[in-house]
Amino acid sequence: PWRCGPLRGAAGCPPAEQVRAAFLRFFQERHGHRRLPSAPVRPRGDPRLLFVNAGMNQFKPIFLGTVHPRSELAQHRRVVNSQKCVRAGGKHNDLEDVGRDTYHHTFFEMLGNWSFGDYFKEEACSMAWELLTEVYEIPRDRLYVTYFGGDSSLGLSADEECRDVWLRLGVPASHVLPFPLKDNFWEMGDTGPCGPCTEIHYDHVGGGRNAAALVNKGSPDVVEIWNLVFMQYSREVEGNLLPLPQHHVDTGMGLERLVTVLQNKRSNYDTDLFTPILDAIHKGCGGPRYQGLVGDADVGHVNMAYRVVADHVRTLCVCITDGIYPGLSGAELVLRRILRRAVRFCSEVLHAPPGLLASLVPTVVEVLGNAYPELTKNEDQIMDIINENEAAFLSSLERGRRIIERTVQQIEPSTNFPAEVAWSLYGNLGFPLDLIDLMLEEKGISLDSAAFNELALEDAKRKAGGPQAGQRDNTNTRLDVHSLAQLRSDNIPATDDSPKYAYRLGQHGQYEFSPCQATILMLYRGQSLQKEVGSGQRCGVILDRTNFYAEQGGQDSDQGYLMRLGQQDILFPVESVQLCGGYVIHEVTAVETLRAGDQVQLFVDEAKRLACMTNHTATHLLNFALRHVLGDNTEQRGSHVTAERLRFDFDTKAPVTVEQLQQVEQVVQDVIKQNEVVHMAEVPLTLAREVQGLRAVDEGYPDPVRIVSLGVPVESVLTRDSEAAMQTSVELCCGTHLLQTGAVEDLTIISERQLVKGISRVIAVTGGQAKQAREVGQCLAMEVDSVSLRMKQRSTSIPEMQNLSKEVGQLTKVVASTAMPQWQRKELQAILKALQRTANTAIRKLEIQQAEEKVKSLLAKHCSQPVIIDTVPADSLSILMKVVNQLCDKSPGTSVLLLSPQASGEVLCACQVSKNCLPMFSAADWAVAVCTQMEGKAGGSPIVAKGSGNAKSIQGALTTALEFAQSKL
Repeated sequence: PWRCGPLRGAAGCPPAEQVRAAFLRFFQERHGHRRLPSAPVRPRGDPRLLFVNAGMNQFKPIFLGTVHPRSELAQHRRVVNSQKCVRAGGKHNDLEDVGRDTYHHTFFEMLGNWSFGDYFKEEACSMAWELLTEVYEIPRDRLYVTYFGGDSSLGLSADEECRDVWLRLGVPASHVLPFPLKDNFWEMGDTGPCGPCTEIHYDHVGGGRNAAALVNKGSPDVVEIWNLVFMQYSREVEGNLLPLPQHHVDTGMGLERLVTVLQNKRSNYDTDLFTPILDAIHKGCGGPRYQGLVGDADVGHVNMAYRVVADHVRTLCVCITDGIYPGLSGAELVLRRILRRAVRFCSEVLHAPPGLLASLVPTVVEVLGNAYPELTKNEDQIMDIINENEAAFLSSLERGRRIIERTVQQIEPSTNFPAEVAWSLYGNLGFPLDLIDLMLEEKGISLDSAAFNELALEDAKRKAGGPQAGQRDNTNTRLDVHSLAQLRSDNIPATDDSPKYAYRLGQHGQYEFSPCQATILMLYRGQSLQKEVGSGQRCGVILDRTNFYAEQGGQDSDQGYLMRLGQQDILFPVESVQLCGGYVIHEVTAVETLRAGDQVQLFVDEAKRLACMTNHTATHLLNFALRHVLGDNTEQRGSHVTAERLRFDFDTKAPVTVEQLQQVEQVVQDVIKQNEVVHMAEVPLTLAREVQGLRAVDEGYPDPVRIVSLGVPVESVLTRDSEAAMQTSVELCCGTHLLQTGAVEDLTIISERQLVKGISRVIAVTGGQAKQAREVGQCLAMEVDSVSLRMKQRSTSIPEMQNLSKEVGQLTKVVASTAMPQWQRKELQAILKALQRTANTAIRKLEIQQAEEKVKSLLAKHCSQPVIIDTVPADSLSILMKVVNQLCDKSPGTSVLLLSPQASGEVLCACQVSKNCLPMFSAADWAVAVCTQMEGKAGGSPIVAKGSGNAKSIQGALTTALEFAQSKL
């Protein structure tokens, strides 16, 4: 029932779906593995990963020993699955290679079987050989296996056990090949589980030839199809390898490569995992068919475009289904780049109409939907998100092309493209820098990289809140007193910024922001008002009206761009917005000359605005929750809302406890679940002052003031003697807010500390970030539980206790620096602190015990001699020092020097001189003399000293020690 040979299936070849199913059934039914579904490609609780990029990611806690012993994960012994993987961004990044050849992908499927402390090399190799040769019926003479050939620098011998397994399975000796560390030793990271691996390679040519010389040589004819990793070591921080207490097997075989072999193809893109998508692309664009051409033969990069689009649309479908949407940072930013790269190839190379990318989604779902049913459930959502993002980018792409062409014409005969224009394309239209470079390269133009990097540095400083950035901002957005007076004398009206509140919920629950058109009234540059500002200059722009939110009330300003009416290919990026004296000043880079009187359209960065709205509403919820939990006397001292997070400072009589932090989060989450309406209205200041429970109106609020009330209409709050404001959040606020609290989704406090006595600061995140912080916290809690359980076993081995102590120290650093719930951080820090004390105490006791045993032996050997010089085994310098100290205590008047050879070739040295021998006899001088003889170093005081050296000179060192002592006594 598991057979899936090349003679079966459509057209004499097994379809990919049958290949995948055969792999899973083989291990599940014939070899007792538990079949698990693929984990989502969004990593759970691992902030170091952008995407799940290997089948083993979800099993890391098992390999690392951090899995909770009572968890379901800990019960696994044999597992099989097909894992969705994405390699784009971060350490494993195949993005730029995709399309250039026929085998790189951003998304791929990893077939894998695992053993967690169950079977090992014999069974793993036997199963793999059985599957490939009997089920998939791959000719044996086309298969080559590699094994680890050893590494003398690590003291590792060749993995002859693995070699012998293959030979016993009948693989000819000429097909069993040793390779060094870089090819056949797998490591999870700089530290952690690792071990030798054996790879199975396939010769596409065959014909009875011996292709051993082509294995691991980068030949397209001989390719690796399966890697079997035998995790039997752990690489320590120092770089040395220690055996793992349990041996594991981790195998990975790319489905795409396997199907290529079984369907007798030479390119992954020629298999039925891709051909339906390539056919759909051809049908959608109407151009020439895909021919599989690469390099110079691929005229116009048409075949490359087919491969890029086919690969990227698979990645988009999988990522969007698993909750990663094109965005502005992290994995979301990488996905946006993938989408935009695909859109560009659709538009510029395949000349496809808009919507082609989304039209491919049903085909992807048809190919992958049976294996990953979540794709089928989310088909419509995937198409909508792709279409929305494609439409936005196509518009930006067209404007960007016109901007580049227009700028190139203006700068002729120069071949240096202005950095300001490139920065506008990059910052406002979201153009990837490589696309800008490529477009310019096609025209024989180069970017002024130095100037561009300077702009990037300024932007980074401004985002970081550096003093230099602040100073520069003030130049163009902080009106001086003379300019304000002139504006008023010229009857320039204050800016109408009421359009910033013009947004509503659409039919499908999305936020819709109303468009805004305005007139430039005045420009401001170099602390002077101007009617005109030239190209390339930064300036402040004063409009008659704006929908941009100026930085105030603790909320970050909007960003976006202006576009002059009738010139839709010219973008003027708005980098910050300030309010000064009733005038809203937009800091703009003038890509072309700007003049007073120009009519402009305003485009706010809606994603950033919505994130700020979410976090501002969450800030109100947090304020209410803090007062509810800590008492009505809790007063706000300051806040700051950005698109990424929110900060809130408040009075507190005592440090906030873990329980109080949990209660605060729970209150917030309750209001979020209730999806309360956010009521907003402007009311006279005198009425606002009468609202019960409203904090003192001691700021410079305008009149009328804006009241924001959660769940209770403003009219009810204003009713005389109403206590409604005491039961919910009611605040004076000029910020922009959500219309309902449910959109906050979640809130997690990731930091809480006292700024000064009596004032605390909390930092919180919302939505997906909050969920991710909770997942990370849960994973770290499991790691701490694992260490606690191992600590309770009270090992009598000093190295084991030292390793535990080191692990506690590393966990302490991770817990302190990782974004996670603050209440949980405090709990874990308290546990880790106690564990560190326990470990240190245990190590100290064990060292004292060892030292006492060695002292008895040495005293018996040397009796009451005035000088004791000897070698003694000791695991550490700490133990050796304790032996020396105890010897001197038990034999007063004796001076002692001990050497301890180590397995590494190092010799430890410790000595103590009797006070009776001072000042003629110095311990520091004694140790220096001895360690210098051993080509090492030493130091200390006249009474005690320590050092180390090389074992080659240990006999000479003992002689030197004795001669030195005799010369001083």
